[in-house]
Amino acid sequence: MAIETETRTGPPERSHTRVSPARAAWIGVGVVGLASLFLIRAITSKTGPWSLPNQLQDLLTLSISVIVESLPFVILGVLLSILVQVWLPDSWVMRALPRNPVLRRAAISFLGMFLPVCECGNVPLARGLLVKGFTVSESMTFLLAAPILNPITIITTHQAFGFDDGILVARLVGGFAIANILGWLFSRHPDQDSLLTSRFAAECRMPDRHEHGTSRLGSSIDLFTREAAVIMPALFIGSLLAGLVQVAVPRSVLIGLGSNPLWSVLVMMLLAFVISVCSNVDAFFILPFASTFLPGSIAAFLVFGPIIDIKMLSLMRTTFTTKTLVQLTVVVALLSALVGLVVNYVA
Repeated sequence: MAIETETRTGPPERSHTRVSPARAAWIGVGVVGLASLFLIRAITSKTGPWSLPNQLQDLLTLSISVIVESLPFVILGVLLSILVQVWLPDSWVMRALPRNPVLRRAAISFLGMFLPVCECGNVPLARGLLVKGFTVSESMTFLLAAPILNPITIITTHQAFGFDDGILVARLVGGFAIANILGWLFSRHPDQDSLLTSRFAAECRMPDRHEHGTSRLGSSIDLFTREAAVIMPALFIGSLLAGLVQVAVPRSVLIGLGSNPLWSVLVMMLLAFVISVCSNVDAFFILPFASTFLPGSIAAFLVFGPIIDIKMLSLMRTTFTTKTLVQLTVVVALLSALVGLVVNYVA
């Protein structure tokens, strides 16, 4: 007896987006960690039985200041990453870029002019570009250049320093050169995928979910929760470490070294690494030091800080291996110091 099979002609089933327990747990860690800093600071801000020692109060205040500066741009970066990965056609970005590798990376350096997100928000955006088809070296070029070569950073730096002592020019030229040199160096790597963490490399190999029955909105929600689960804990840990180091290193020691052409550059780079201030406002932060530190040290601060600091390393560790970050840090530090020394001895 033949058995008739029913053919479905109705619409396909919609796949529902669900947040995995592990992802929800990591989002919870980040949110609870960030909220606890604000709660403890509010409870202990006044004198009384709940007050904390001054150093712990300073630690909370500095950590919270890093979070307040960074969190809006992190969220904006995640949203732009969703826009790039889910809503823009695959060929749109690729078709607009030159085919020549050198010119292609140079053009990628200026994408920050159209996506003005500070360095912490650029991490999820760079991750999105990787998933979209950028090579590791191209994504890294964008990640290093965008915090400096964007309109907000350029305007604030000009407002703080104008064209005095070549600080603005050194920042722009130095940021562009460092990003493209690093992009070229890592493009020579025989296996660029090995520069990524195994977890993120696996995510890059995942199929596009909206091509398999998931709506664009569902894909956007899924991507937001996935990025938040990675970025939020990293932001909490990075801000806490940045505040801890700032409390431990006396600023008076740093200022005492400001008049030496070499030591002033190294001290300012160390300060940039520790302070972890957003590139959109770092020019105004460092402006009071301009009267005691040489121009080259200010330029080194403004070039090195947006690329390498405690917060950025914590965020970049979600994407790149430890070995990659060590190599990146060493080369960027050497090139940033060179920019500062050139300004000190030439300007």
